[in-house]
Amino acid sequence: MNVQVLILILLATGLISSLGFVGRMLFGIKAKILNQMLIYFVAFAAGSLLGGAFFHLLPTALETLPTTQVFTITSFGFIFMMIIEGYFHYHRCEECHRHPLSYTMLIGDGIHNLIDGLVISASFMTDIKLGIIATLVVLWHELPQELSVFGSLIYAGHSKKRSLILSMLAQSTVILGGVLGFVLSGQLQAVSTWLIAFAGGGFIYIAASDLVPEVHKAYGQHNWRSIMPMFTLLAGMGLMALLTLFE
Repeated sequence: MNVQVLILILLATGLISSLGFVGRMLFGIKAKILNQMLIYFVAFAAGSLLGGAFFHLLPTALETLPTTQVFTITSFGFIFMMIIEGYFHYHRCEECHRHPLSYTMLIGDGIHNLIDGLVISASFMTDIKLGIIATLVVLWHELPQELSVFGSLIYAGHSKKRSLILSMLAQSTVILGGVLGFVLSGQLQAVSTWLIAFAGGGFIYIAASDLVPEVHKAYGQHNWRSIMPMFTLLAGMGLMALLTLFE
């Protein structure tokens, strides 16, 4: 039974990890058209991150931890991402010449995928049907999010090829989460809840500090098209809210 569950966990997390390839769908789009689309990916990513934090991660953490503890850990996640971004911002001009939002987003996405792996592992070990449901829910919300991450990486200045590789690396942490959840089982239950709250703080920081200001730039152009990214942001939040119906 344990071997069967492990195989199912590996299949499920492997399938989700393959979503790192979805950015390949954008390779055939002309550069001019892709550049016009990028702000919508950034806006959708902002909405997805905010919705993921407020509708999924924080409510889940609040189910098992005291309110004060959850928001304390969330604030640590917020501050951690601020420090990480400060580091990459300092080295940006000297070394990488990339917008720091791409690195903070990748770290946040990697932590989020690790948690997804833990959740899928715990679900399969509880009941196989529950594991399948958890996998489908994760697939649904990861597909648009990974497209948004890929688009945001290009927006930050990375090439399509590099963006695809970075996206795949961040997505692969879901497999690590699945294996850790299976091997360590109950020992990770308390820590995984802390990670959920921590990731929530990171998501809020990335969206509010890095992505929403980019949406504001488009909004400040004072024409009817400039409001469309704002609606795209709301669509990202709305999708995350809708997914709560299937949890």
